[in-house]
Amino acid sequence: MALLLRRGAALAARSFRAAAAASASTTVHRLPAGGSLAGAGEFAPARLFIFENRRGFAKGKKSKDDRGDTVQAVPDIGPTVKSAATAQMDAAVIALSRELSKLRTGRATPGMLDHIMVENAGAKVALNRIAVVSVLDAHTLSVMPYDPTSMKSIEHAIISSPLGINPTPDGNRIIAAIPPLTKENIQALCKVVTKSAEDFKQSIRRARQKALDTIKKSASSMPKDDVKRIEKEIEELTKKFIKSADDMCKAKEKEISGS
Repeated sequence: MALLLRRGAALAARSFRAAAAASASTTVHRLPAGGSLAGAGEFAPARLFIFENRRGFAKGKKSKDDRGDTVQAVPDIGPTVKSAATAQMDAAVIALSRELSKLRTGRATPGMLDHIMVENAGAKVALNRIAVVSVLDAHTLSVMPYDPTSMKSIEHAIISSPLGINPTPDGNRIIAAIPPLTKENIQALCKVVTKSAEDFKQSIRRARQKALDTIKKSASSMPKDDVKRIEKEIEELTKKFIKSADDMCKAKEKEISGS
């Protein structure tokens, strides 16, 4: 019996030593207490990847694969740019027409008195606001005031204008005879027409440059073909209004010279 007990104790001791040896050979990988991954052993890269990705998603970041390619629609600025340029160029031509109408010619026209300012009730008022101007014949105008008491003021304003007209009262109206132009007058007026034409054509060219600058600012986000197309349309628009101004001035010079 004693022999059996000794053999059982020996077997138990060997089993305990084998278990202890196996436990000692097993490596447990732990993160250091400070939170660093430097000592995490062979599992550090995997743990670092998980840690960094969790941190990225916590901040709302997206990975490159999640972003994808975004295609934004580029608005067509052509109609807007053309509309603005047209309005500016048209305004320049209208202003030129108004300026040319102030120039006296050998023929009587109602608009030739429009720019004359009349002292009325303590304020300066355009003549065509307080009277009706009509053509009696090729060399005579009739001025009919709305208020007969303003006749003297209208007559004085016409005499003081640079048109060289000497009006005469005729009942409730004023008769303004248009004297013929001298050769010197015609030459001087034609120079004024040329100068006015160039001034207003410069306004048209400034509108053109403004449109091209707008196109240039948006060119980086537009297809090259669209940029070239809009630029070409602006150039054609400019030529159209320049020609309109030139034709208007030629007609005025012809009117002045009487030819």
